Amino acid sequence: MQHDRHEDPHRVAFAVAYRMLGSVAEAEDVAQEVALRLTAEDGAVENPAAWATTVATRLSIDVLRSARVRRETYPGPWLPEPVLEDPGPGPAERVALADTISQALLVALERLTPVERAAFLLREVFDYDYGRIAEIVDRSEDNARQLVSRAKRHVTAGRPRFDPDDEARDRLVGRFLAAVDGGDLRGLEDVLAEDVVLWGDGGGVVVAAKIPVHGAAAVARFLVHTHPSRRGRADATFAPARVNGQPGRILRHGDGTVDAVFAFDVVDGRIAAIRVVRNPEKLRHLGATP
Repeated sequence: MQHDRHEDPHRVAFAVAYRMLGSVAEAEDVAQEVALRLTAEDGAVENPAAWATTVATRLSIDVLRSARVRRETYPGPWLPEPVLEDPGPGPAERVALADTISQALLVALERLTPVERAAFLLREVFDYDYGRIAEIVDRSEDNARQLVSRAKRHVTAGRPRFDPDDEARDRLVGRFLAAVDGGDLRGLEDVLAEDVVLWGDGGGVVVAAKIPVHGAAAVARFLVHTHPSRRGRADATFAPARVNGQPGRILRHGDGTVDAVFAFDVVDGRIAAIRVVRNPEKLRHLGATP
């Protein structure tokens, strides 16, 4: 899916940068810089969307290099900033690209070097040929092939293949929430995979699981004990959302503040992973936050 010349360059730049960086704020900064540079070209660019892909990729590599130490010292698990709409092409292609912005994939990409990440995304998501990838990341074509191959080996192990039926996944998440609300441990364990993992990202600012919670029984107990009603926030409500292309929920308090965003991986008819973003800095783009 190479970008068509008639696509909005700003949207293209954001789509590339978000997948590279996992940050809405940083991706928007990159997209704005791309827009400024495109304006400076004064109409001399033949294919603005392809040009935006190249510039956004290179800028994102620089951002990732500068962010490496910060992410390595991040307090607790690091999760991407959630998006509720697919930062990509038109509606016809969104189903095919849904898992290219999933939290699972973006977390798996954190294992890669910035250049490996760029090469992988350009090849596997945006369908660029190796010659063009080599040009963008300033490597030989043989080296570009090696980068993609190495990246695929690292990513494949951590990239689940989600159940394709949206309605079935949504029903499963509905059962999950009903069980959480009711404090039904047995009901929770029925919808969770035996080896389910829950990650929480509080950024050291708000309370969240400091280490991943493993196993259906442990995750069920954790969710029941940390339910908002048991934290003195009986006014909190869950709203359905599509989070990074997957089933999710937004937890808001009665005054509209966003407390958390939940993203669920549904695999083989069970919830296999739960990612909970509570860091207020990562939720500001969704509206009111604490």
